[in-house]
Amino acid sequence: MAVKKQSFAEQAVVDYEAIAQSASFRGLIREKKAFIIPATFFFFAFYLILPILTSYSKVLNAPAIGPVSWAWLFAFAQFAMTWALCILYSKRAAKFDDIVEQVKQEAKEGGNA
Repeated sequence: MAVKKQSFAEQAVVDYEAIAQSASFRGLIREKKAFIIPATFFFFAFYLILPILTSYSKVLNAPAIGPVSWAWLFAFAQFAMTWALCILYSKRAAKFDDIVEQVKQEAKEGGNA
């Protein structure tokens, strides 16, 4: 009795519709949105405040530390905020990766992968 080998395409059939409808995948999307949307709004607001305040007001012109004005401190704070946001996202992405592995495992157990 001959054993028929499956082609790669036959082995790699994945039911993406079923995965997209699974509770764990929807939870992943919900968690990503809960992090990414507020982080994006904060990021853009933080960056846009500097040119707006320096162009249309004199609030940041006051000296903060000796001859260094608040505008310079705010500008340097943007670098710190960028690094902090990158570190925060990297840590959160590790959690997202764990959820992705759970989704993949559920798909495999369900016969989808």
